[in-house]
Amino acid sequence: MADAKVAALDSEADLDAGEGAPEQAKKKSGLKLPPMKMLIIGGAALLLLAGGGSAAYMFLFSHPNEARTEAAVKPTVFVDLPEMIVNLSNPSSDRTQYLKLKVVLELPEQKMIEQITPIMPRVMDAFQTYLRELRPSDLDGSAGLYRLKEELTRRVNVSIAPSRINAVLFKEIIVQ
Repeated sequence: MADAKVAALDSEADLDAGEGAPEQAKKKSGLKLPPMKMLIIGGAALLLLAGGGSAAYMFLFSHPNEARTEAAVKPTVFVDLPEMIVNLSNPSSDRTQYLKLKVVLELPEQKMIEQITPIMPRVMDAFQTYLRELRPSDLDGSAGLYRLKEELTRRVNVSIAPSRINAVLFKEIIVQ
């Protein structure tokens, strides 16, 4: 009988071990968090999504006209420079070619006229030295004129630094 009791206890232990194994597997396989921690994590995720969504909305749908209205309020000012006639660099030809140029500076505000007027000889010198090095082929097509305009704008801004002009505009360009 003792053997029967031992066998019965062994079979009950086997049944308990068999039933206990799936419960332990269930406990280890799933992540069980208390409800309060789940609420905190969910709330943080919601805040992150809301912040990212609002930042994306502001970036994509903000109105750039708001910044332009302030700049559009100030009228631009134009300053005529004296007419320039320079001979172009053309070492391969015996014939001298000339460039006649009338230029206007576009200033962002009226008070810059007083800043630029005393420096005008420096601006004219920068123009003259650059223009004398040009070849007639440098002025071919709209791309050549665009490069000329950009280079003249850069040279004016270097001459009048820290002030800046908006652009150099051509009134007349003649190559003969």
